[in-house]
Amino acid sequence: MKKLAVIFLSLCLAVMAFAGGKADSAAGSGDIIIGGIFPLSGGVAVYGTEAQKGIQLAIEEINAAGGVGGRNIVLISEDDEGDAAKSVSAFRKLTTQNKAKLIIGSLTSGCTIAVSSLAQAQGVLLMAPAASAEAVTDAGDYVFRACFIDPFQGTVAGVFAFQEINAKRAAVLYDNGNDYSVGLQENFVKAFTSRGGTVVASEVYNGGDVDFNAQLTRIKAANPDMVYLPDYYSTVALIAKQLRAQGINAQGTPVPIMGADGWDGLQENAGDEVLNGFFTNNFTPDSTVPKVASFVKAFQGKFGALPTSFAALGYDSLYLVRDAIISAGSTEPAAVRDALAKIDGNYVTGNIRFDAKRNPVKSAVVLELVKGSNGKLTTAYKSTVNP
Repeated sequence: MKKLAVIFLSLCLAVMAFAGGKADSAAGSGDIIIGGIFPLSGGVAVYGTEAQKGIQLAIEEINAAGGVGGRNIVLISEDDEGDAAKSVSAFRKLTTQNKAKLIIGSLTSGCTIAVSSLAQAQGVLLMAPAASAEAVTDAGDYVFRACFIDPFQGTVAGVFAFQEINAKRAAVLYDNGNDYSVGLQENFVKAFTSRGGTVVASEVYNGGDVDFNAQLTRIKAANPDMVYLPDYYSTVALIAKQLRAQGINAQGTPVPIMGADGWDGLQENAGDEVLNGFFTNNFTPDSTVPKVASFVKAFQGKFGALPTSFAALGYDSLYLVRDAIISAGSTEPAAVRDALAKIDGNYVTGNIRFDAKRNPVKSAVVLELVKGSNGKLTTAYKSTVNP
């Protein structure tokens, strides 16, 4: 019996070593509270509801497997409606009333930047799933993100437009008051022109505008080969409808249009006017990578629809925080922060490790909006671009 006991103890130690020697990986007791700040209503509600679903799925998987060190994860969600002032109110509520020290959110760059300095000042770990403006992590070392940054996806779009669409004359139309939109167009133009392309029209509008016909009339007169529209899906849906109504063509066919990850949501919120449209993204549900296929199957089984990139980024955000807690053996934000900085692993949106500014070093995919076999809009994978 003594020999058997020694063998059993050895096996236990071996299992602990395989798991990183962190059997008591989340020292403490009670549930692990994760605060969530999402736009669950308003003009970009798709981003928030999808991210929240991805997080919910991850939590169910983790808790069903025994939680983290025996502790369940609980998500407390707040709706910021895509409004930066409400993001701040949500952050204060989560940190004061709910005592959350680990927060995922928000989804847009402006809303996330609004709370990033608060997180840094209070030592709260903030994981941004999809806020891609370069300035999001400037607040300090408690702020991480799961998505790639705008300079990268703007560059990918410029290269794709020149090499794959074979465009030589581009037009851009963007929101001059939105950091996300401005940053994307700057990097698109830089990449496109550095390869020999010409920007024949550069037009701007203000957030909340709904009539873009004056700008589109000037773009039509410039005769572009393609039009870059770096904004969120709700605005792009309006622009695309007016652009097609004006009959802006290239070589006799509707001009190709292109955008960024903010387009994810057009599938459910636009019509045929967005066909011949392409966008850079963090994720494709078409992937045959086993980890991605497993996620897509589980998501479809639970929610009855294909996951968007925001669902995948929410799912990855939760697993990144979970893995850091296990590695740190603690839920204290400083320990989780230090463990996150060392992560290098495979997730649904790709292999993730962080650079010195806590931005993930990961690849981007380019998707095309197409009609599915059921007649509804969907996406088709076009290519992958590595950093």
